[in-house]
Amino acid sequence: MCRSSLFAIALMVATPAFGAGHLVVESGWIRTPPPGAMMLAGYATLHNVGDSAVVVTGAESADFGSVSLHQSVQKDGVEHMQALGDVSIKPGERITFAPNGRHFMLMQPKKELRSDESVPIQITTKLGDDVIGIFVVSDGPPKP
Repeated sequence: MCRSSLFAIALMVATPAFGAGHLVVESGWIRTPPPGAMMLAGYATLHNVGDSAVVVTGAESADFGSVSLHQSVQKDGVEHMQALGDVSIKPGERITFAPNGRHFMLMQPKKELRSDESVPIQITTKLGDDVIGIFVVSDGPPKP
């Protein structure tokens, strides 16, 4: 058997030994903004359908100056936003980004967004197996 065939067989045998997380973005949406809004929020559910943890490290989109992960928190009766660090999602787990909780902070939109428009947002992960989620501009979350 030639060396290249042995190498190919070794790769096929070794590959299943490495588990991988696989992130799916579900029900992505952005609340319809008022004209001239410079700060928006995006919401979605991040579902790890893989067999190992996925660590989300950030997000980006060509449609915004910046995208970051934030969480709304109550302190002394006043709601504040704070940046989230890395978000670890276990196999099979869903993490929800929703109003009054975790959200994607969307800064400096590069165009006016209209209702029913689709906006791609790339979710970045520690291992570089990034995924693009489609976020629909809407007055509320998508109907199940």
